[in-house]
Amino acid sequence: MADVLRIADADPLGGHTLQLTFSTGEVRGVNVLPLIERVGGAVFAPLRGPSYFARVSVAPVCGTVVWPNGADLAPTALHELEAAEVVVRAD
Repeated sequence: MADVLRIADADPLGGHTLQLTFSTGEVRGVNVLPLIERVGGAVFAPLRGPSYFARVSVAPVCGTVVWPNGADLAPTALHELEAAEVVVRAD
């Protein structure tokens, strides 16, 4: 049985790009805007504003990225996005 993919850490890098650390240990930047636009809906509308988008956090129980209004994105959908051309921070 394969392990369920989870997000271990998410850091906003500006605009709609996140530096994501997956449960596999992979770290990469992804531009999330195409996914937000594809999913659509009222709950995702506030995420189009970069300052609100930057309020991202990780739900510790389910390992998804979430925002204060309850919007969330599945780790698998985020992993399927192309890696953004960003410099990944090494903190």
